Amino acid sequence: MNLKGRSFLTLKDFTAEEILYFIDLAADLKAKKKQGITGKSLQGKNIALIFEKPSTRTRCAFTVGCIDEGAHPEYLGKNDIQLGHKESVEDTARVLGRMFDGIEYRGFAQETVEKLAKFSGVPVWNGLTDSDHPTQILADFLTIKEQFGKLAGLKLVFVGDGRNNMANSLMIGAAKIGIHFTILAPKNLWPEEELVSTCKEYAKESGSIIEISENLDAIEDADIVYTDVWCSMGEEDQAASRIELLRSYQVNTNLMNMTKKESTILLHCLPAVKGNEVTEEVFEAHAEVIFDEAENRMHTIKAVMVATLGNN
Repeated sequence: MNLKGRSFLTLKDFTAEEILYFIDLAADLKAKKKQGITGKSLQGKNIALIFEKPSTRTRCAFTVGCIDEGAHPEYLGKNDIQLGHKESVEDTARVLGRMFDGIEYRGFAQETVEKLAKFSGVPVWNGLTDSDHPTQILADFLTIKEQFGKLAGLKLVFVGDGRNNMANSLMIGAAKIGIHFTILAPKNLWPEEELVSTCKEYAKESGSIIEISENLDAIEDADIVYTDVWCSMGEEDQAASRIELLRSYQVNTNLMNMTKKESTILLHCLPAVKGNEVTEEVFEAHAEVIFDEAENRMHTIKAVMVATLGNN
């Protein structure tokens, strides 16, 4: 499959086959790394890593992924370049595109990563925006496939803030590849209806069932329960009201028991605020798979770079 030169901004841009290709490539690269085998597909490439928001997993995953495949990563923090301040995003993109072979962006507006892709002339990869987090979804799906041996037909329930970037991105990815997907959230934290409609169109092709519910019973039969922080970056001032609103949606032992499946796993994109969205007891019971998921950020991000920029 030829994805050379493509940007990776949202899973909306990719077919089910292409998404599964990224996951299979990541699994292959992971197996090789476990054997001490790294590649040279990015040898001679220079990669710009733009971070307007702080990061643990995304920054480390891109950095190690670059080095494993022979590339040079250059970290550009919000105070290192003029992006959108003294210089427009368009002009910054045109400069970076002449000096770098690929660009990662982690920040606020989806529009910014789209402009970088439009004006740089090189592959651009979305490391997170306020509305989308596509590299995280690849890591989640690789983890799920490792646990269950398949993806299509499983039931994934996202519990918490149903309009954040994780809920959005999981819904897009699940609808594309045939995972049944439920958002479990209070009504005023449901996703935008336009996105739900778009995903239901994807689901017609894949056989996925998309549901939005405020009823805790919707978690029954879940193979995967997924949660995230109740306050995303930049929303800290809403913490008190959000905690009050989501208290009954905490992933605790009672809620996990409501799946009525002993095989149900918990995923969390991290960092976790234990005691809020998930109890420490439940988190620790599923810690091994959660930290597999964290490690898989590196393997899936490496796969995205190799597929869209690699020499072989």
